[in-house]
Amino acid sequence: MKKQVSVNQLRFGVFIHELDRPWTDTPFMFQGFVLNNEKQLETLKKYCKAVVIDTEKGLDASGGLNPFAGTASPPSVLTTIKEKVAYQEKAVFKAEVPVARQIQAKANGVVKDIFGAIKAGKALDAPRVREAVTSMTDSVVRNPDAMLLLARMKAKDEHNLDRALGVSVYMITFGRFLHLPREQLDLLGLLGLLQDVGKMRLPEQLLNKKDPLTEAELEVCKSHVQHSVAILKETVGLPAELPALAALHHERYDSSGYPAGLKGGEIGLFGGIAGVVDCFDALTCPRPYGDALAPSNALNQLYKWRDTLFDGPLVEQFIQCIGIYSVGSIVELHSGEIGIVIAQNPGMRLLPRVMVVLDLSKQPLKPQRIIERTSIKRTLEKGSVPIDASEFFL
Repeated sequence: MKKQVSVNQLRFGVFIHELDRPWTDTPFMFQGFVLNNEKQLETLKKYCKAVVIDTEKGLDASGGLNPFAGTASPPSVLTTIKEKVAYQEKAVFKAEVPVARQIQAKANGVVKDIFGAIKAGKALDAPRVREAVTSMTDSVVRNPDAMLLLARMKAKDEHNLDRALGVSVYMITFGRFLHLPREQLDLLGLLGLLQDVGKMRLPEQLLNKKDPLTEAELEVCKSHVQHSVAILKETVGLPAELPALAALHHERYDSSGYPAGLKGGEIGLFGGIAGVVDCFDALTCPRPYGDALAPSNALNQLYKWRDTLFDGPLVEQFIQCIGIYSVGSIVELHSGEIGIVIAQNPGMRLLPRVMVVLDLSKQPLKPQRIIERTSIKRTLEKGSVPIDASEFFL
């Protein structure tokens, strides 16, 4: 049953079906969600006086349980966050981009050496790896949009080193968004960079195979997790908890993942973050067996998988972090012009900062025009328009 209630009557567990204002005027990414944290409640109180709740999809504001709702979901891993840090933007986007570009270039060299060392059976240079991650974290702390944009702009392959950099940047950025302490951001960056290093011990032809994998081949591919754990255990100078964390990014909330079939909270906060980010990055990267999805389509897919494959509130926070129009997305404006999202608008996630690069005739626009807040018609798949977004930033 749907009914209107004051925002002051709300409690965690209710399903917000409708607002008393357009959804596009608020920071919420999707129409309809379960209220499960203080930040959502504070935002509702800021933007709305009343909402419509659906008691068939959640609790009643009066406290009554829906008798057909089934068993309650386990507590979100977000509840395990005990210490939070308030990060302030310390650098403007334009100033941080050239700095981030230098950091990315250095990190790229480090990752090449990492993968080369593994293929040659040599040890990883842990101090150099940690230095590269610390530099990336420094940039993300100052302004997350610069590193995110450069990570999106790099040409990616599902199985090469570029993907490791992207996952690392996304994990650091997500940790910053969740207000995790600085040392945990560095740990997330290391985890994102190294959790798939075991793939370097798999046959290259298997990783690049375009046809469906046989059951035996799939099991070989899954073994990359154990290889990653072994490599990290053998590496002196990395955090002691890193090998165990590297075993978690393919575990799933409903226990359908591997290698241990962990469920719900057993995966933990870092494992949950790693799984969500790894999946998002995989969906948005070109793969041997399929095309990349636009970031907005990948986020929609993650949203469908909340509370099944992934911790629901964690997915919702990731969508808030990345924005439905994520940095680096190619978008079509309602004017018909084509642009690139270059920065988020924290207060209005549906109205990001966009660099317009093609005019109404789809011809290059020179000079490019920056729009601080603009309404977007749709996101475009990579290759659907005659532009290479990387040429504007790399």
